[in-house]
Amino acid sequence: MSNFIIRKVAVLGAGVMGAQIAAHCANAEVPVVLFDLPAKEGDPNGIVKRALDGLKKLEPSPLATADRVQYIEAANYEQHIAKLAECDLIIEAIAERMEWKLDLYAKVAPHIRPDAIFATNTSGLSINKLAEGCPDSLRPRFCGVHFFNPPRYMSLVELIPCKGTDAPLLDNLEAFLTTTLGKSVVRAIDTPNFVANRVGVFSILAVMHHTQRMGLGFDEVDALTGPLIGRPKSATYRTADVVGLDTMAHVIKTMTDNLPNDPWAQYYAAPQWLQALIAKGALGQKTKAGIFRKQGKQIQVLDLAAQDYRDSTGKPADEVVAILKNRNPAEKFAQLRASNHPQAQFLWAIFRDIFHYVAVHLESIANNARDIDFAMRWGFGWQQGPFETWQAAGWKAIADAIAADIAEGKAMASAPLPAWVFEREGVHEAAGSYSSSAKAIQGRSALPVYSRQLFPERVFGEAEERGTTIWESEGVRMWTTGDEDGKRVPILSFKSKMCAVGADVLDGVQEAIKRAERDYDGLVIWQPKPPFSVGANLQQIKPVLEAGDFATLEKVVANFQATSMAIKYAKVPVITAVAGMALGGGCEFVMHSPRAVVALESYIGLVEAGVGLIPAGGGCKEFAIRAAQAASRTATNDAMNFLQSVFTTIAMANVSKSAKNAKELGLLKQDDVVVFNVNEILHVARKNALAMHESAWRPALSPAGIPVAGRNGIATLEMMLVNMVEGGMISAHDYKVARSAAVALCGGEIESGSLVSEKWLLDIERAQFVDLLKTEKTQQRIAHMLETGKPLRN
Repeated sequence: MSNFIIRKVAVLGAGVMGAQIAAHCANAEVPVVLFDLPAKEGDPNGIVKRALDGLKKLEPSPLATADRVQYIEAANYEQHIAKLAECDLIIEAIAERMEWKLDLYAKVAPHIRPDAIFATNTSGLSINKLAEGCPDSLRPRFCGVHFFNPPRYMSLVELIPCKGTDAPLLDNLEAFLTTTLGKSVVRAIDTPNFVANRVGVFSILAVMHHTQRMGLGFDEVDALTGPLIGRPKSATYRTADVVGLDTMAHVIKTMTDNLPNDPWAQYYAAPQWLQALIAKGALGQKTKAGIFRKQGKQIQVLDLAAQDYRDSTGKPADEVVAILKNRNPAEKFAQLRASNHPQAQFLWAIFRDIFHYVAVHLESIANNARDIDFAMRWGFGWQQGPFETWQAAGWKAIADAIAADIAEGKAMASAPLPAWVFEREGVHEAAGSYSSSAKAIQGRSALPVYSRQLFPERVFGEAEERGTTIWESEGVRMWTTGDEDGKRVPILSFKSKMCAVGADVLDGVQEAIKRAERDYDGLVIWQPKPPFSVGANLQQIKPVLEAGDFATLEKVVANFQATSMAIKYAKVPVITAVAGMALGGGCEFVMHSPRAVVALESYIGLVEAGVGLIPAGGGCKEFAIRAAQAASRTATNDAMNFLQSVFTTIAMANVSKSAKNAKELGLLKQDDVVVFNVNEILHVARKNALAMHESAWRPALSPAGIPVAGRNGIATLEMMLVNMVEGGMISAHDYKVARSAAVALCGGEIESGSLVSEKWLLDIERAQFVDLLKTEKTQQRIAHMLETGKPLRN
């Protein structure tokens, strides 16, 4: 079998999506050429270059590191179209106009290599109609590859074949999207708006319909349809603003034009108020006004009755919040349906209609129920898809309630529920998910790429694998999987809330390392769900701090340092597999592991300054060692070149914006591994541990005679602080905290160039930490963080 390698990608269209798809290819070290029309004036590549400049300003950033943009080659169709022959994958991402796309296909097709893949990023146009614009020879290599905005952060990619698409090509492309770009792929059917937009846009239309029917405010509805029901903070109307009201109207029009006989066809239309906003140029976030707008610091919302904006004040009623907080889904939905409160009736109605919709359309829009649920999770940020929400609430009871509402004319459509709904107890089970078209349960994809996902995301009702426990304590669980790699390299997971590190976790890590050294070839520290760790458990030290027992606190810090050192000097490789946040002590564990395997979307930082402290789990010590090692490789042998940047990182409590950015900040080592698909980090971590074992790996000896920056280094770093105090950027206590970090990084107030040991650096770091604990302002910061979850500036 020959390898499938994408050596170069071309993206056609430098609009918002095209530029961001190109950026994500560059994030993944895939060379990419971004095409657009030649500019009418000036530089012919002006359109693309303006798009690349725009990438630098977008937040959240589409770029994993700021330098990624320089790896995107600018091109235009007039001068550079021959460059398409260099590309293995060409992704078209121009505006959603069928005639424009077909014109472009005629232009580029002669330049596409006979073995290259041609894909469209259309969000809902027919793949088969677009394929008709390709030469016969190109159609087997044509398909839809629909990324969701923003493509770096949204997991979903819909992969849609045309009638003649080559099946092995789709399999290879799915593997590339999954591992190289880190995406979650749903194989979609060529129906209008495919899976996620078909269900998601209907969901928004249902919310709009019931908002108007019940006379609720847009802000009130957003307060109800966000995190309270497991949806993103942007809820419904704010999401529409972010997407763009014109874009929303276009997606709705695709349904209007292509689904005239659908039972819900009468609702496939942009409401009059939405059309009026678009006509005025109020398109949402991109024009600074849409359904919402910001006036100074005040968020305002459109009031349809007043035909003007007012302050956004909508909130859910207490009795409705009480219902939504019920952890029993069956009781919660029964209470929503029974309640007379308008907000409860509204919520029941939007859930009922989306359940009704997906049941009727399952056969025509998706291969199985799992695909719909994952599409809504990955593409729209729902915590649960519609089918799993329904099944969790009691399949039969909800089905009967929907049927009753249809019979009474309360539902949006009169179409009956399909017969299969009443023949089943749900759609998800251990073996797979129900396919209405196949009239059978369908298991997961058997593509080899998915063998890399040891614990893939599961839908409600699907079999959950927990592995076999080897040893467990109050703080940690050491466990293994049943395969051969699992028998050699066990997993260590933290049991604490947010994987915070307290005494029980510290002791557990040390015990697990002893067991791994005795019985196994390595150990992987991995959490089944992010975060990796938010750092020290401040709640545990609060009573000791309040009692003023600083001797005990020093022992706690010493034990933290001992745990970091146990990770660093274990006689088997201890790999940290990181996803999400790795903050404070969690970051220090990562810094001490001989290798970290880190998901791209990991946010790593030493944030102790936020509570008036410095890193004292070995973080300052590690930076001092790395500075000395970096300096030894330069002509000047000056550690300050390295220390100044890491000092700023610690003093400002900076957190990386990606795993690659964490390397730039010095928080990760250059040989640490960045993995784009979060579900693959455990697989990669175990393979790294085994490879290190097979190479007879041993930890490096503790460095002897570490040259430190000493007093001169501290003075240099203090000069940076003086300017910040005088400029009002930091408080007097910020200065004290930052100076303590300087002392720890520079090895104490000793002669510059003095040679010290690793233990010396740990002692200095620990002493500075405990001295800060004794200050009133640090104690205030810790108390405030525990009470509010937010840092205090004092």
